[in-house]
Amino acid sequence: MKQISFIHAADLHLDSPMIGLKDLPAAILSRLRESTFTALKRLTSYAIDEQVDFVILAGDLFDGEDRSLRAQSRFRNEMLRLAEAGIPVYVVHGNHDHLNGTWVHIDMPPNVKVFDSEVEMKVLETRRGDTVHLYGFSYPTRHVYERKIDDYKRIEPADFHIGILHGNESSSKEHDNYAPFSVKDLIALKYDYWALGHIHKRTILSEHPSIVYPGNIQGRNKKELEVKGCYHVNLDEFTTSLEFTETSDVVWEEAVVDADEARNFQDIIYLCQKVIYEKRKTHRGTLLHLKLQNVSLTDSREINLLTGELLEVLNDNESEEESFVWVVELTVLEGMHYDRESITTEANFFAELFETRDQFDNPEQSLALLYEHQLGRKYIAELTEVEQKELLEKAEKLLINLLYQK
Repeated sequence: MKQISFIHAADLHLDSPMIGLKDLPAAILSRLRESTFTALKRLTSYAIDEQVDFVILAGDLFDGEDRSLRAQSRFRNEMLRLAEAGIPVYVVHGNHDHLNGTWVHIDMPPNVKVFDSEVEMKVLETRRGDTVHLYGFSYPTRHVYERKIDDYKRIEPADFHIGILHGNESSSKEHDNYAPFSVKDLIALKYDYWALGHIHKRTILSEHPSIVYPGNIQGRNKKELEVKGCYHVNLDEFTTSLEFTETSDVVWEEAVVDADEARNFQDIIYLCQKVIYEKRKTHRGTLLHLKLQNVSLTDSREINLLTGELLEVLNDNESEEESFVWVVELTVLEGMHYDRESITTEANFFAELFETRDQFDNPEQSLALLYEHQLGRKYIAELTEVEQKELLEKAEKLLINLLYQK
């Protein structure tokens, strides 16, 4: 059976300056600025371990058109590793690292095949003797707004046809509309796989054929959340399998801590440290935006500590951890305090709400369907009177907060 195996990655943004993070400890900032290179090394190591037939890098290998010598040199070293393993690399350059930039050139090893500014086809014969046609182009300048997809053709004969395109799906308005295309356009060309780049969020636009944005290999700011990586693709005459593999060394995440039951500052610390402990289990660096909600501490002095010293307490000694969890941002959403008597004068609805809540003395009635279900009976214990009372209080508080949200 004819089959191929390859890595699809995009948007490496090597040597990204990681703007706006100068307040991080030196050790963590250094780790973050090194993270794009660490991610590339993980990518190449994985490709070598899996003995893939080739690697596709679908644009924006470098963070800017100047392509720093450091970035080019580190990239070349990894390409040499792939060359020693007999793995060719197919590259298109995107809007960030277009061909018209000004940089000091460092020659790449012959296994790196770079597509020119016009759509072209490159031929690969794998070690098993299967023929692959790869189609793509590199951005001649930063702004390419024309429909380059119209220049793609299917050229026979070949066992597999793979399109490489750094561009924006036309219906998406979140990004610059570079080299626009529609999914319909790509399907019409009857390629076996489309290796896309430009969008940093991992997205599969189609499964038959696979049309894939792998996202970037390392998140660079708080908008680029969760793990980043590349796809290991296996194609044969009948099926396509995609296996995502993580390359990111530092991950941006958000976490919500429900502090409704916290009564003092120590309770808040405990809840936050539980989250940090769980994040540390991932064995990677984490930059965390922590959101505290339903905070209702009675001591005003402790509330003031939340916006000041809590961040220092949580980050204490984190810079010394290999799997650090550094809280870069802390948002405190205080729970709403309300007086039943006073807010019933605002609208008749509140009086009716409280009357209904007071008459509703058995929450288990609402859970009857769960208790009657075979699995529900097995895993859900009946509520005690104390638990019923707490459930009603939480429901009331939730409704009041939702009604007062702007």
